[in-house]
Amino acid sequence: MSARIDRTTTQGTFTLDGETHEVENNVWVLGDDEQCVVFDAPHDVDAIRGLVGERECVGILLTHAHDDHSRFAPELSSELEAPLLLNPEDTALWQLTHGDLPWDGDVADGDEFTVAGVDIEAIATPGHSPGSVCYRVAAMDCVFTGDTLFEGGPGATGRSYSDRPTIEESIRTRLFALPPETIVHTGHGPDTTIGAEIENAQGDWLS
Repeated sequence: MSARIDRTTTQGTFTLDGETHEVENNVWVLGDDEQCVVFDAPHDVDAIRGLVGERECVGILLTHAHDDHSRFAPELSSELEAPLLLNPEDTALWQLTHGDLPWDGDVADGDEFTVAGVDIEAIATPGHSPGSVCYRVAAMDCVFTGDTLFEGGPGATGRSYSDRPTIEESIRTRLFALPPETIVHTGHGPDTTIGAEIENAQGDWLS
């Protein structure tokens, strides 16, 4: 059975620097009929459980530790009996929500995971947060970018633990090096492509 990508959306809040905003997050599940991985754990464990179904979840891959992506990660990990993986550069953000509660394993640049016969490559893309990670699936011509790259440009950098020059450098050197036809599955909002975002950035921030 060939691998596929399933998607749903969940609604909730994002809180940082004393501000709380209503947000809608994408939930992505990659796998086949037998096993899968989940990208991020936003807002609604039951909705994610429904997307996974009866499949074995072999991992929850967090793109970063902002609370709208990670608040329900420990609960989801317990529900799915799946290890929770995070780049430790986001420890400070994780602790804002979870204190000293640990995650199960660290993600580093270049790490590879396999699910349903498909390889997933971790690409460190700091900027939106220190430990932001994108996950490329070359065999499916796609990359899961969390809040690093959206349709229309880079993710937000106006809050604590973020930096605009850093996210621009990450996108320019790591994501824009991918084939232009690569589909970008984002943490919020619609898909885009690497080629479309290179074109959008020309004459704006890309140099």
